Amino acid sequence: MIAGGLATIYVSDLDRAVRFYTETLGLKLRYRAGQGWAVIDAGNGLVLGLHGAHPGGPQPGRSGSISVGLSVTEPLDRVVAALSERGVAFRGPVRDDTQVRLAFFGDPDGNELYLTEATGAGPS
Repeated sequence: MIAGGLATIYVSDLDRAVRFYTETLGLKLRYRAGQGWAVIDAGNGLVLGLHGAHPGGPQPGRSGSISVGLSVTEPLDRVVAALSERGVAFRGPVRDDTQVRLAFFGDPDGNELYLTEATGAGPS
């Protein structure tokens, strides 16, 4: 019944946010409507809607209001190193969970993002 969709992220500066998601993270800009809206294709069906902040609307960067996971196509440590060179500040070391490795960071407004790498490990 439901297929697809997008995660909306409120941002304070749409130009800066588009640069971060496209140039820094290497994702593709699919569509842009002035200073109010942009659609970012993050691959494998994940679509991010960047929404310009406005009075009375949700405020960008509020802790816990959004968390977007981005799957990696290369080893996580390699991706973390490459993004760190581009200025991304990761929050703590890579976390190893049972079946996934995670690396946490934020966009320029402080919205919570994380990289995820499936390890295939876990209970047998």
